[in-house]
Amino acid sequence: MTVNSDVLNSQAIDLASHGDYPEAIACFISALKMDRGNYLLWYNLGVTYRDAGNLEAAREALLAAYKLNDSDEDVLDSLSLVLLAMDREAEGFKYLEKALEINPHSPHLWNNTGVFYFHQGEYAKACDAFEHAVSLSPHYYDALYNLRDTYTELGNKVGAEECARRLKELKDIQGAPDA
Repeated sequence: MTVNSDVLNSQAIDLASHGDYPEAIACFISALKMDRGNYLLWYNLGVTYRDAGNLEAAREALLAAYKLNDSDEDVLDSLSLVLLAMDREAEGFKYLEKALEINPHSPHLWNNTGVFYFHQGEYAKACDAFEHAVSLSPHYYDALYNLRDTYTELGNKVGAEECARRLKELKDIQGAPDA
């Protein structure tokens, strides 16, 4: 079998899925030596660094992916969340806003917008974002969970109870995680 960047990418993804981050990273780096202009390799490397806990390396790899493709919403979203985890909210939020410009109908991006606002203590804005995510996807467990917590912060007991009821329904139907 010929080893090329696609083979190494697949191998690295498999290794990362089993938690073998050092080997996965080594495969991505080998693949990038063959194909430095492949933004997906940079993206996958960034996600793997993130999962391995190396946020600075994740940021650098995701920025490389972004420079090669500035319109991939997954790259923008991942980069924004890495920056949030690094306490660089303002910088991260700019990438999230770009992702929302590309796909304003993504409940995932609206949920993450709410996460940013919640993290900053802007609960009314977080509430709006989580409500928008739920309006786009009424069974989106994470957004309902986050909305429940935001309603609690805002003192909206009725809203929090309604979210808790819907979370329980989803758990009973889909086997979603406990809230």
